[in-house]
Amino acid sequence: MKKIVSLFALATIFNSYSQQRPKLVVGIVVDQMKMEYLYRFSDDFSSNGFRRLMNDGYVYHNTQYNYMPTYTGPGHASIYTGTTPAIHGIMGNTWFDKSTGKSRYCTDDATVTILGNGDAEEGKMSPLNLETTTMTDELRLGTNFKGKVIGVSVKDRGAILPAGHFANWAFWMSDSGNFISSTFYGTELPKWVNDFNSKKKYESYLNQKWSLLKPESVYDKSLADDNPYEGLLYGSKKAVLPYDLKAMYTEKGAKVIKTTPFGNDILADFAKEIIANENLGADNETDFLALSFSSTDYIGHLMGPRSREIQDTYLRLDETIADFLNYLDSKVGKGNYLIFLTADHAGAENVNFLKDNKYAVEAIDYKKLSNQLREFSKTTFGTDLVLNYSNFNLFFDKKKIKDSGLTLAEVKTTFSDFLMTMPQVKRVYTDEAILSANSTDYFLNFISKGYDPKQNGDLVILDKPGYIQHEGKGTSHGTPFNYDTHVPLLFFGWKIKKGESFEKKVITQIAPTITQKLKVDFPNGTEANVLTEVLENDE
Repeated sequence: MKKIVSLFALATIFNSYSQQRPKLVVGIVVDQMKMEYLYRFSDDFSSNGFRRLMNDGYVYHNTQYNYMPTYTGPGHASIYTGTTPAIHGIMGNTWFDKSTGKSRYCTDDATVTILGNGDAEEGKMSPLNLETTTMTDELRLGTNFKGKVIGVSVKDRGAILPAGHFANWAFWMSDSGNFISSTFYGTELPKWVNDFNSKKKYESYLNQKWSLLKPESVYDKSLADDNPYEGLLYGSKKAVLPYDLKAMYTEKGAKVIKTTPFGNDILADFAKEIIANENLGADNETDFLALSFSSTDYIGHLMGPRSREIQDTYLRLDETIADFLNYLDSKVGKGNYLIFLTADHAGAENVNFLKDNKYAVEAIDYKKLSNQLREFSKTTFGTDLVLNYSNFNLFFDKKKIKDSGLTLAEVKTTFSDFLMTMPQVKRVYTDEAILSANSTDYFLNFISKGYDPKQNGDLVILDKPGYIQHEGKGTSHGTPFNYDTHVPLLFFGWKIKKGESFEKKVITQIAPTITQKLKVDFPNGTEANVLTEVLENDE
């Protein structure tokens, strides 16, 4: 009898332990979101979207990226692995591969093929290039593969990298408007995905105009609609709302939706279908939905952070998130799901806007800079020693250097001296300096955390603050400066108490914190520095 009672008590303990996890974790990444947007647009948000997350959750006001380059691929990988590109291996969205002499895309995988309707190349994607595990991988391992993990985004990299190596599925949007996947995840798309695609729901969003969501007076946080700092949306004659999306769709196809706020809406529609059809959060095995809103980045690049278009996009995204939270409340249940929301990077001010307001900065054409470097090499050494310039990295042709009777050291020194004469350049670092980085050089530490000697260049260039390697319209990102590194971080839901912190935190603390909260192992590349505030809220 005592044995039976003991076994019952033990079973009760194990059952209690299994309940120490939420039914569902939703990781939300908003592409190119600045923390400043939560402040600037706050008065015009509803009470049920961003403000609900902030008012009822835990807010980290000073979360920073701690490496360079601050791009989408490395950002998503760093959030989910808890480490930086130097360790997880995602060096950019695309980077120069020294072993092949060609560019490598972060989720390229020639061994897989597309599932669904789209261009075949859009489906040759997997997490092959990701060298470490993710928090989603560790959840799969920690539940003996019973907990489901699914990643979804308009961008392939925004779905694949967060979902990790062991995901059940990752889905992303083809230029055809369909959500697709690859044979890395299965042999055919689930029937419900085909059913969703067959409805062509994107048409309901594109057969309308993109007009201001709220009265014009609300948009006093942005520049005038007709200003010289914005690019043109799919053939429009002016960067002025409203936009005739139906005409753009007729001419350019369904891909138009990606650079409108409605790309976020259809993604949320599809995410609800994932939850319902894959039964996420329906049992006691914790599931994970990695959800990345990417239209914010497309619009930010084209229009810039002071445009009415970007403000309208965030006001609409606020309503989309409010609706999604209501869906989770009803489908999974209040208190049964855990959310974190952050961004894969932030973004710079438009350089010409700064210049017109008396800040002496310039937009740098990286293609022109690459040509300047090649011409300098020909003039100085009699031959072009430049293999590639991209992502602030300069690669040299070592065979040509040897055949010319030169040494790599003198070539690096000569190029460094030349680069330092350029007005935009702050510092030039050699690979040796990067690999021996120390804490006395703040920005060198950013570069070293984003540097892999097998994949990066012989020199890395650090531009001065305010300069961006981008055309004069819209904006870009990639630097170690605060305008690119300062992102929101919000926790909400299961065992999260209301609170806030203004202490500096880094993006690589998210993954180890989530895995600790779920009582599973750390991702294998992380330094395991956690956010104690949200862990101390556990009861």
